[in-house]
Amino acid sequence: MVDRLGPLFRHAVLLLGAAVMLAPFVLMLSLSVKPAAEIFAPQFRLLPEQWSAWENYSAAFTKVPLARFLMNGFIVTFCIFAAQAVTALPMAYALAKLRWRGRDTVFGLVLLALLVPPQVPAIPLYIGLWQLGLLDTYAAIILPSTVSVFGIFLMRQFFRTVPNDLIAAARMDGLSELGIVWRIMLPTAAPALAAFGCLSFIWNWNEFFWPYIAVQSEHLMTPPLGIAFFSDTESGTSWGPLMAAATVTTAPLALAFLLAQRAFVRGVTMSGVK
Repeated sequence: MVDRLGPLFRHAVLLLGAAVMLAPFVLMLSLSVKPAAEIFAPQFRLLPEQWSAWENYSAAFTKVPLARFLMNGFIVTFCIFAAQAVTALPMAYALAKLRWRGRDTVFGLVLLALLVPPQVPAIPLYIGLWQLGLLDTYAAIILPSTVSVFGIFLMRQFFRTVPNDLIAAARMDGLSELGIVWRIMLPTAAPALAAFGCLSFIWNWNEFFWPYIAVQSEHLMTPPLGIAFFSDTESGTSWGPLMAAATVTTAPLALAFLLAQRAFVRGVTMSGVK
């Protein structure tokens, strides 16, 4: 009897946690298909009596250039991840497989950098980009995130699991250290890179603080900034279109995780980050 109660209790806790996590998304979907009268009705209904999905979702794309915001989100997140991968792989390889004086100290600084909030260097970064004339450009959003401390840490943990004999064999074949990184370590680290790519996509897609500071032009704004257009303290917030826009901008995140979930779990577990 006790053996049966244990799994039942664990599954009950997991189901409760899943319900708590999914409740905001269910509410978001429910509000996105309701007319304004039902959104503010005293009695809550999960499904609307009168469907306004077409009106809300069409307003989400016509009231603001939501399609442009989505395209900006894809451009920014792809460029940031590409830059992070190019920088993180050789840095992680140097910390994991090369022997040089001060390696452990540098890795300690990497761990220390994980504790620094992104708001701390915001003012120096803003001033530097202003002096370079890069504010209000894609570069203003992308450049501060080109080096990911977490990406270096994650890839370094994965590289430590790669046998040294494989690297020694590559050196005997005449490969340089950079050749080993791109021709040996990169294919081997595909699961960890996929896990990091999923996290990088989620973080940078949802980033609001830095893009809000770095750009002012509407055609450069990312999805989180675009959603803010639906909030108006004077005329009132359009909750139906707002929830529709939030649903549209959240869908790529859910789709990306569903497509990469196996590689994500494998990459995280193999890198030792549990």
